[in-house]
Amino acid sequence: MRIGNGFDAHKLIKGRDLILGGIKVPFEMGLLGHSDADVLTHAIMDSLLGAIGEGDIGVLFPDSDDTYKGISSIILLKEVGELVKSKGYEIEYIDSVIMAEKPKLSPYLNDMRCCISDALFIDKEKVNIKATTTEGMGFTGRAEGMAALSTCLLK
Repeated sequence: MRIGNGFDAHKLIKGRDLILGGIKVPFEMGLLGHSDADVLTHAIMDSLLGAIGEGDIGVLFPDSDDTYKGISSIILLKEVGELVKSKGYEIEYIDSVIMAEKPKLSPYLNDMRCCISDALFIDKEKVNIKATTTEGMGFTGRAEGMAALSTCLLK
Protein backbone atom coordinates (compact mmCIF):
# COMPACT_ATOMS: atom_id res chain seq x y z
CA MET A 1 0.00 0.00 0.00
CA ARG A 2 1.16 3.51 -0.78
CA ILE A 3 -0.22 6.90 0.33
CA GLY A 4 0.34 10.16 -1.52
CA ASN A 5 -0.52 13.80 -0.84
CA GLY A 6 -0.92 16.62 -3.32
CA PHE A 7 -1.57 20.35 -3.10
CA ASP A 8 -2.09 23.04 -5.70
CA ALA A 9 -3.12 26.70 -5.78
CA HIS A 10 -3.78 29.14 -8.62
CA LYS A 11 -4.70 32.79 -8.89
CA LEU A 12 -8.18 33.80 -10.10
CA ILE A 13 -8.30 36.18 -13.08
CA LYS A 14 -10.90 37.54 -15.47
CA GLY A 15 -11.01 36.22 -19.03
CA ARG A 16 -10.48 32.51 -18.36
CA ASP A 17 -12.87 29.62 -17.88
CA LEU A 18 -13.04 28.08 -14.42
CA ILE A 19 -12.22 24.39 -14.77
CA LEU A 20 -12.35 22.17 -11.68
CA GLY A 21 -12.18 18.39 -11.77
CA GLY A 22 -12.45 18.59 -15.55
CA ILE A 23 -15.79 20.43 -15.35
CA LYS A 24 -16.43 23.97 -16.57
CA VAL A 25 -17.97 25.82 -13.62
CA PRO A 26 -19.93 28.99 -14.45
CA PHE A 27 -18.10 31.92 -12.85
CA GLU A 28 -16.87 35.36 -13.89
CA MET A 29 -13.22 34.38 -13.34
CA GLY A 30 -10.97 31.43 -14.05
CA LEU A 31 -7.66 30.16 -12.76
CA LEU A 32 -4.35 31.37 -14.17
CA GLY A 33 -1.87 28.72 -15.24
CA HIS A 34 0.10 27.17 -18.09
CA SER A 35 -2.51 24.43 -18.62
CA ASP A 36 -6.20 24.86 -17.80
CA ALA A 37 -5.05 25.49 -14.18
CA ASP A 38 -7.47 22.90 -12.74
CA VAL A 39 -6.31 22.98 -9.11
CA LEU A 40 -8.32 19.90 -8.13
CA THR A 41 -6.97 17.69 -10.90
CA HIS A 42 -3.44 19.01 -10.28
CA ALA A 43 -3.64 18.13 -6.58
CA ILE A 44 -4.95 14.64 -7.43
CA MET A 45 -2.13 14.08 -9.94
CA ASP A 46 0.46 15.19 -7.40
CA SER A 47 -0.96 12.81 -4.79
CA LEU A 48 -0.79 9.90 -7.26
CA LEU A 49 2.72 10.81 -8.39
CA GLY A 50 3.84 11.16 -4.78
CA ALA A 51 2.48 7.72 -3.91
CA ILE A 52 4.58 6.11 -6.66
CA GLY A 53 7.67 8.24 -5.96
CA GLU A 54 7.58 10.12 -9.27
CA GLY A 55 7.88 13.72 -8.05
CA ASP A 56 5.12 16.09 -9.12
CA ILE A 57 3.36 17.45 -12.21
CA GLY A 58 5.98 20.18 -12.61
CA VAL A 59 8.57 17.47 -13.25
CA LEU A 60 6.37 15.34 -15.53
CA PHE A 61 4.63 18.21 -17.37
CA PRO A 62 6.89 21.29 -17.05
CA ASP A 63 5.42 24.73 -17.73
CA SER A 64 8.48 25.43 -19.86
CA ASP A 65 7.14 22.93 -22.44
CA ASP A 66 4.62 24.50 -24.84
CA THR A 67 3.15 21.02 -25.45
CA TYR A 68 1.17 21.54 -22.24
CA LYS A 69 0.10 25.15 -22.82
CA GLY A 70 -3.68 25.33 -22.36
CA ILE A 71 -4.00 21.54 -22.19
CA SER A 72 -6.87 19.92 -20.34
CA SER A 73 -5.63 18.58 -17.01
CA ILE A 74 -7.88 15.55 -17.54
CA ILE A 75 -5.62 14.51 -20.44
CA LEU A 76 -2.64 14.78 -18.11
CA LEU A 77 -4.51 12.86 -15.38
CA LYS A 78 -5.05 9.97 -17.80
CA GLU A 79 -1.28 9.86 -18.40
CA VAL A 80 -0.63 9.84 -14.65
CA GLY A 81 -3.18 7.04 -14.22
CA GLU A 82 -1.36 4.97 -16.85
CA LEU A 83 1.95 5.62 -15.09
CA VAL A 84 0.45 4.43 -11.79
CA LYS A 85 -0.70 1.21 -13.50
CA SER A 86 2.67 0.73 -15.20
CA LYS A 87 4.32 0.78 -11.77
CA GLY A 88 2.05 -2.10 -10.69
CA TYR A 89 -0.35 -0.11 -8.48
CA GLU A 90 -4.12 0.18 -8.41
CA ILE A 91 -5.94 3.26 -7.15
CA GLU A 92 -7.86 2.26 -4.05
CA TYR A 93 -9.18 5.68 -3.00
CA ILE A 94 -8.80 9.42 -3.61
CA ASP A 95 -10.03 12.03 -1.12
CA SER A 96 -9.82 15.70 -2.08
CA VAL A 97 -10.95 19.13 -0.95
CA ILE A 98 -11.23 22.37 -2.92
CA MET A 99 -10.75 25.61 -0.98
CA ALA A 100 -12.67 28.49 -2.55
CA GLU A 101 -14.78 31.32 -1.17
CA LYS A 102 -16.93 31.40 -4.30
CA PRO A 103 -18.63 30.20 -6.45
CA LYS A 104 -20.68 27.61 -4.60
CA LEU A 105 -19.26 24.30 -5.81
CA SER A 106 -21.62 21.71 -4.30
CA PRO A 107 -23.82 21.51 -7.45
CA TYR A 108 -20.77 20.41 -9.48
CA LEU A 109 -19.01 17.96 -7.15
CA ASN A 110 -20.73 14.83 -8.46
CA ASP A 111 -19.88 15.72 -12.07
CA MET A 112 -16.26 16.27 -10.98
CA ARG A 113 -16.22 12.83 -9.32
CA CYS A 114 -17.53 11.25 -12.52
CA CYS A 115 -14.99 13.05 -14.71
CA ILE A 116 -12.04 12.12 -12.46
CA SER A 117 -13.13 8.49 -12.06
CA ASP A 118 -13.73 8.13 -15.82
CA ALA A 119 -10.27 9.54 -16.60
CA LEU A 120 -8.66 7.05 -14.21
CA PHE A 121 -10.90 4.11 -15.17
CA ILE A 122 -11.97 3.56 -11.56
CA ASP A 123 -15.36 3.36 -9.83
CA LYS A 124 -16.86 6.70 -8.85
CA GLU A 125 -17.09 5.41 -5.26
CA LYS A 126 -13.28 5.50 -5.12
CA VAL A 127 -13.26 9.30 -5.57
CA ASN A 128 -14.42 11.77 -2.93
CA ILE A 129 -14.43 15.52 -3.51
CA LYS A 130 -15.40 18.14 -0.96
CA ALA A 131 -15.47 21.93 -1.12
CA THR A 132 -14.97 24.41 1.68
CA THR A 133 -14.49 28.10 2.22
CA THR A 134 -11.79 29.56 4.40
CA GLU A 135 -14.24 31.88 6.14
CA GLY A 136 -12.82 34.98 4.46
CA MET A 137 -9.24 34.27 5.55
CA GLY A 138 -6.18 34.24 3.30
CA PHE A 139 -5.96 34.42 -0.49
CA THR A 140 -8.81 31.93 -0.96
CA GLY A 141 -11.01 33.83 1.50
CA ARG A 142 -10.39 37.08 -0.37
CA ALA A 143 -11.31 35.25 -3.63
CA GLU A 144 -7.85 35.97 -5.05
CA GLY A 145 -7.36 32.30 -5.89
CA MET A 146 -8.31 28.70 -5.18
CA ALA A 147 -6.45 25.78 -3.70
CA ALA A 148 -6.96 22.03 -3.51
CA LEU A 149 -5.58 19.22 -1.39
CA SER A 150 -5.69 15.52 -2.24
CA THR A 151 -4.72 12.27 -0.58
CA CYS A 152 -4.69 8.92 -2.34
CA LEU A 153 -4.29 5.30 -1.34
CA LEU A 154 -2.76 2.83 -3.79
CA LYS A 155 -2.44 -0.93 -3.51
